Amino acid sequence: MERRSFIRTTGLAGVLAAGAAPAIVQAQANLRWRLASSFPKALDTIYGAAESFAKKVSEMSGGKFQISVHAGGELMPPFGVVDGVQNGTVEMAHTAPYYFFGKDETFALACAIPFGLNSRQMTAWMYEGNGLKLMREFYAQYNIISFPMGNTGAQMGGWFRKEIKTVADYKGLKFRVGGFAGKVIERLGGVPQNIPGGEIYQALEKGTIDAAEWVGPYDDQKLGFNKVAPIYHYPGWWEGGPQLDLYVNTKAYEGLSSEYKAIIEAAAAYAHTEMQAKYDVRNPIALKQLVAARTKVVAFPKAVLDAAFKEAMALYSELSAKNPNWKKVYTDYANFRRDQNLWFRFTEAQFDRYMQSAKL
Repeated sequence: MERRSFIRTTGLAGVLAAGAAPAIVQAQANLRWRLASSFPKALDTIYGAAESFAKKVSEMSGGKFQISVHAGGELMPPFGVVDGVQNGTVEMAHTAPYYFFGKDETFALACAIPFGLNSRQMTAWMYEGNGLKLMREFYAQYNIISFPMGNTGAQMGGWFRKEIKTVADYKGLKFRVGGFAGKVIERLGGVPQNIPGGEIYQALEKGTIDAAEWVGPYDDQKLGFNKVAPIYHYPGWWEGGPQLDLYVNTKAYEGLSSEYKAIIEAAAAYAHTEMQAKYDVRNPIALKQLVAARTKVVAFPKAVLDAAFKEAMALYSELSAKNPNWKKVYTDYANFRRDQNLWFRFTEAQFDRYMQSAKL
């Protein structure tokens, strides 16, 4: 049977199960690519997704396709990876797309926007909705093809020296917040700061910033934020399901065999699932430890959430009026979000609310 026909008929999993993979990839060239991460090695879960991806690529290619993973700042600045992939300095990058909203706000829609999709909804939009198709059309402008590669799940609202009790408490607040959410914080009176993860602790300790958010208990504890700010707010209304992306230089990708392309897709999907599974296991343990260390866990008041929601929706309308890229993608995203929330209202949300209040 012709090699590509066999893969189409059997599927990659069937090929591997049949033990045919080594014979198939034997004819493929040895490759060594570089992947630039936006994250420090200390964050083993979010940075580790790229390492897990690279390991799977090696395993599925019989060791012929090797990808070296480089932490943020090693080959280029954490926020320089889009330029690096676009220009072909590196073949790949792993990052949070919303870091690059300064280039075009549309980047944020591939990651998270305030009051957006949760992680399951985001994966559904990408794989079964129009999300991946629309984002790849957008990324083509940057010589990039993208693959979903990780999600943290809904995040916490960050570490504060003083509790947020009213919207007025945002006035003048220097808040490290990832990417696009800063636009809404700004409308509430805050002063957003976009700082890489590895630099947040020092800025918070020195008072350069007043508050900071990163991901959730597991990563936040590793970075030591509880030592310099006592209030841990929730939820991270700007990150209900932030997706990480694998960026691949289009020319490099198009030069791959169909087998290597399939391996990249499969390895990225594996890392995508693994990342959230790790966070879902590790965050509850870390949260208990933080509370035991006298962290004060505090919900944002509803009035604050309502004000942020109002500003977010107004911002999206303004962007739709002036940014054609945003309008094209966000229109589909918003319609998908509406239908998903209707469904989750009767299923996931009701079930979760009951289970979280039950005495287990």
